[in-house]
Amino acid sequence: MTAPRDPADILKAVFGHSEFRGQQEDVVRHVTAGGDAVVLFPTGAGKSICYQLPALARPGVAIVVSPLIALMRDQVEALKQAGVNAATLNSSVAPEEARWVYRELKAGRLDLLYVAPERLVTPGFKDMMQGVDIALFAIDEAHCVSQWGHDFRPEYRELASIRADYPGVPRIALTATADPTTQADIIERLGLETARVFTSSFDRPNIRYTIVERDNPRQQLKAFLARHKGNSGIVYCLSRNKVDETAQWLNKEGIRALPYHAGMSAADREANQDAFLREDSLCLVATVAFGMGIDKPDVRYVAHFDLPSSIEAYYQETGRAGRDGLFAEAWMCYGMSDVVQRRRMIDEGNAPEEIKRIERQKLNALLALCETPDCRRKTILKHFGEDHPGHCGECDSCLYPVDTWDGTDAAIKAMAAIYRTGQRFGALHVIDVLLGRDTEKVKDFSHDKQPVFGEGRDLDQKSWQSVLRQLTALGLVTVDHTYGALHLGAEARAVFKGERRIVFRRDRPRKAVETRRSLERLAGLPEAAQSLFDALRAERAKIARAQGVPPYVVCHDTTLRAMATDHPRTLAELGTIPGIGESKLKRYGAEFLAVLQRVDLAA
Repeated sequence: MTAPRDPADILKAVFGHSEFRGQQEDVVRHVTAGGDAVVLFPTGAGKSICYQLPALARPGVAIVVSPLIALMRDQVEALKQAGVNAATLNSSVAPEEARWVYRELKAGRLDLLYVAPERLVTPGFKDMMQGVDIALFAIDEAHCVSQWGHDFRPEYRELASIRADYPGVPRIALTATADPTTQADIIERLGLETARVFTSSFDRPNIRYTIVERDNPRQQLKAFLARHKGNSGIVYCLSRNKVDETAQWLNKEGIRALPYHAGMSAADREANQDAFLREDSLCLVATVAFGMGIDKPDVRYVAHFDLPSSIEAYYQETGRAGRDGLFAEAWMCYGMSDVVQRRRMIDEGNAPEEIKRIERQKLNALLALCETPDCRRKTILKHFGEDHPGHCGECDSCLYPVDTWDGTDAAIKAMAAIYRTGQRFGALHVIDVLLGRDTEKVKDFSHDKQPVFGEGRDLDQKSWQSVLRQLTALGLVTVDHTYGALHLGAEARAVFKGERRIVFRRDRPRKAVETRRSLERLAGLPEAAQSLFDALRAERAKIARAQGVPPYVVCHDTTLRAMATDHPRTLAELGTIPGIGESKLKRYGAEFLAVLQRVDLAA
């Protein structure tokens, strides 16, 4: 057997980087030496390098299991740009191309082959691999194997057979989203009990987290998007109808937006996704049908127009922003109606009761994140079993701290009103009773005769909405998914008996300073360098259009920014820019140098 090549040499020659990041080198050398690995790194931490380098260092072809055709296509194209022989086999591959892949595989000319999980376990695939030297198996998005994860896919369960079908071939499972329960399940389900586990911080310090209470949501979203003019981003909505309506409204407001959801034709979905990948300033409005494995590195924002399903889902979806390490924003607005809808989706689903119980717990954890006065980052990382001191300086709780107040008396009043009205009514009616409003509904049910009627006049309606929302987040109040009726939770008794003190956060008024601070972070480059960056970006777009690939496949914004600030004048100097490997230097070096020289002459 040929001795493995040194991964550090490959990193520089192929990918144009002279240094590893974080634990990358430890993972790469472990797998290159033949070891199994479980890699738990956040999005943007360079997980792909952890299997791509061993694939190139070891003899044979690496088989990469990936759940989405779009992800396979993007990664294969990016590898080809770097001079790597990569291919994919999936349902979108034409028969002629599939025959070419088969010939290249059998001839030993492929470095990496991307396949879907269901294809890998078929007898036909196993027959095809007979006599083929396999470098390793990489299982990407490995959280899909776990029922406790947020994106379970049954076909991933079959991947446990790899160990028996291909003995002695190293396996590496990778994910960016797994709480401790899901991590343990990944290891067990894939038979990786003896694998070395590599875990880095799940922190994404370049992402700013903001969660706001819903109040005129369209105007709130519009104000958020106004500070991202010219940037690419994603707006997530819960329903297909809301996706379509929001995209139409944004276009009327002068913001170019396209929809994406499972109710569209496959051709329309693919066209809109391709537009998002290729354009630099498009807003994609989508359900969660969009996003897993999207490699676009320069997504500058992710907005949730509705409550996601869990902290894991929120973390993965917001993680699609700022993959290039530059500043990005995650913004969410939510209200009680979201809680009702999410609980309905859980209760009416087909999952076993044990799974539903876990989903309710995950939803409660997300509500706690929304209502915490503490650092958002600290709360998110705690959910993944990681300690953080808080005071991150890049979340709304840290940038604009909120006051807290002793809400024990208010909690007792609110829960008493829920109890006295029979636990049959929604938040608006309960608030009407607390505020002593003589509505027709209040009179019809004689709730104006209850001792709690008018006992809440010390707070206004918005304050009571906040109280009920926070009681729900604490689990002291639950919401019936059918009618939105409020019920008392099992722990409410302790509050009534004076055994538990309740502390609430005060809702934060919107501040203009939020926009100003975000714009300052987004600006980034000095004026002269910005002009050069824009020119280089235009050249990259021209190259990408000629090849029919997304611009970031040619090179990332971080590489262009380095060119704009370092201003290389020769091919040798250009070759020292991070992200410019030998293949890209040969293919594009002259074009980028011409832009740099042209700007020099103009200056």
